[in-house]
Amino acid sequence: MRPVFKVLALLFALGAAVAAVVLGLFLRHGISARDEPTAAEAFVARRLRHFAVPRGERAAKNSVPSTPEALARARAHFADHCASCHGNDGRGKTAVGQNLYPKAPEMTLPDTQSLSDGELFYIIENGVRLTGMPAWGSPGPEDDEETWELVHFIRHLPKITAEELAQMESLNPKSPMEMAEQEEMRKFLEGGAPETAAPSAHKH
Repeated sequence: MRPVFKVLALLFALGAAVAAVVLGLFLRHGISARDEPTAAEAFVARRLRHFAVPRGERAAKNSVPSTPEALARARAHFADHCASCHGNDGRGKTAVGQNLYPKAPEMTLPDTQSLSDGELFYIIENGVRLTGMPAWGSPGPEDDEETWELVHFIRHLPKITAEELAQMESLNPKSPMEMAEQEEMRKFLEGGAPETAAPSAHKH
């Protein structure tokens, strides 16, 4: 057998083995998103993610300077668009992030920080299939600068300060109930009497 056919046969056998393991896990655990991926699943997923990013994209360099202004814009964008899953600190400890499968990653750790700038850019722009990560990029290059600024912010996450986190908290999206509570608190602090709302039926 020619070497190339041996390699192809080996790859096919490896793929079949991985598929069998995945199928076995699926049949054993069902479709619940509550489970934690096994170490083997996480390892395979990381390798596949790496090779799924085109080589030219992986090698791309950040074309936007990392300035305080760029980080401030990215911090505000992250607080408004990304923190509901990833948390303001990038650790993924949110109600949404912890109930995804796989769970939102702790972006301060090496699994994210060791990715190249090009890989981070590609993931933000194109998302990751079969996970909760959507594609945020537009078809054209209009948002490239904004995405590159987000790459700088992700690099900054391991050393984010309490002051920055407080600023981001004020920028996080608020539900109507949270907005009403904040307004009541503002009125109370200004000396006004809090309004008593009529009780409402419990809703999920």
